[in-house]
Amino acid sequence: MKTGHKYYVYILASQRNGTLYIGMTNDLQRRVYEHKTGIIKGFTQKYGVSMLIHFEEFQQVQQAIERENNLKKWKRAWKLRLIEEENPYWDDLAKDWYDNLQVD
Repeated sequence: MKTGHKYYVYILASQRNGTLYIGMTNDLQRRVYEHKTGIIKGFTQKYGVSMLIHFEEFQQVQQAIERENNLKKWKRAWKLRLIEEENPYWDDLAKDWYDNLQVD
């Protein structure tokens, strides 16, 4: 049996109740690193959006794409409620991911 890929829909914030960004990736740790370091130029770099505050995992890419598109259409109040249900203090869920990272 072949193991399936994993896909992630994630929400980043600039700060609590700040600017939000919703994205989708097949490598959450790499993608969040790219946002945190500003490697990828664009919206998140321009507005300092790098705190991982919510993510969801999917086995099928189509499910992840649909979820990302739906979340982007949600009203801001709905997004805030989703975040605060599981992360009421807006902790950066990736804050310890790169502590021991070796960069060549």
